[in-house]
Amino acid sequence: MSLEVVWFILIAVLWTGYFVLEGFDFGVGMLLPFLGRTEEDRKAMLNSIGPVWDGNEVWLIVAAGATFAAFPLWYATMFSGFYLALLLILVCLILRVLSFDWRGRSESPRWQRFWTRANAVCSAGASLVWGVALANLIEGLPIGSDHHYTGSVLDLFSPFTIFSGLATVLLFLFHGSGFLSLRAVGELGERAATTARRLAGPAVLAGTVLMIWIVIVAVENNARGVLGPAVPAAIGSLALSVSALAAFRGRAGVSFTFGAIGIAGYTATLFTGLFPRVMVSSTDFASSLSTANAAASDYSLTVITIVAGVLLPVILAYQGWSYWVFRHRVSAGGFDEVSNPIEALRRRSERGGES
Repeated sequence: MSLEVVWFILIAVLWTGYFVLEGFDFGVGMLLPFLGRTEEDRKAMLNSIGPVWDGNEVWLIVAAGATFAAFPLWYATMFSGFYLALLLILVCLILRVLSFDWRGRSESPRWQRFWTRANAVCSAGASLVWGVALANLIEGLPIGSDHHYTGSVLDLFSPFTIFSGLATVLLFLFHGSGFLSLRAVGELGERAATTARRLAGPAVLAGTVLMIWIVIVAVENNARGVLGPAVPAAIGSLALSVSALAAFRGRAGVSFTFGAIGIAGYTATLFTGLFPRVMVSSTDFASSLSTANAAASDYSLTVITIVAGVLLPVILAYQGWSYWVFRHRVSAGGFDEVSNPIEALRRRSERGGES
């Protein structure tokens, strides 16, 4: 297997990790104004993702960096074609970051409502644009023989890409409600479980239709065989169905796990349908970018492979440890000493100082 293929697979894995992990905290953000009936509820929802949301975004940074290092032509063409879309995502991510901290800077209900809604809108906006943007890679964009993007922002929108964006939002909502039903206790956890059951059917339907549509587009626009992308599509659809069934039976852990597998199946279907191209040209198929013509030199790929082999396991170990530390449930009453070891240490140190 060539290094170009290895790095394509690695980038696909990084995007899968980003969608699975960032997907549930986007979902929690979108649900903030609806499940959070009181300020205590909203604080508990934010506490459920507070220790991990910034770590989840590292997957996006690494995916973009890996694309730049391994496939510089893909990076250049994609970022020029998606310039406005990526700028919108950047604005959404920045405002979302601010909302985590700034909503607590004032006790004013109006101030807190504004940042709660900002988090929800930006979570939905980023999810929608990501779904639209990645669908364009496989459907095709106007790319000239010099591999420069020749279209406008309107070329990013078609029935397929719009549906992909909406389906991504729905999948993330279901994923987020499943995460909350697993992490929250009391009435908040019950409302999250009820929401997951309500979203289960639409999410399974939208996710299944999207993955089937991706397979069709891959065959028609990218000259792919049916079998390659159909396998992860079938796995993803089956996993979403199991997740929905588990949600109806009150098995939050099983539902969240298979929901994550379903989103991974969706991402794998997209990248499997895209390979061996990385961007399909809608004007001239011969002008499409592939893993061969968009890759960096062999020397560059060798160097970054060594670096990734050393650093990636460290990053994965650290993030796994952080999830283990903050694995306990949250409640509308806040963290207690059993559910949050970090907060427990802080309180003990304060009591020690007072004595």
